[in-house]
Amino acid sequence: MGEIVNLRQVRKQKARAEKERQAGENRALHGRSKAEKTRDRLISDKAENFVAGHRRERPEDQDD
Repeated sequence: MGEIVNLRQVRKQKARAEKERQAGENRALHGRSKAEKTRDRLISDKAENFVAGHRRERPEDQDD
């Protein structure tokens, strides 16, 4: 026979693990110095501009 599992406890453990994962992400995003945030923002902007500059079709102004 298989192992008996309490579904309520499993569900709560899964919720706790998800909250801990989210907390880790928040610590990584918000627990940084101003210089680190600025550096990451500049890197992101540079990558976005690079991709936008290499598109074949330019988005046209849509005044419709």
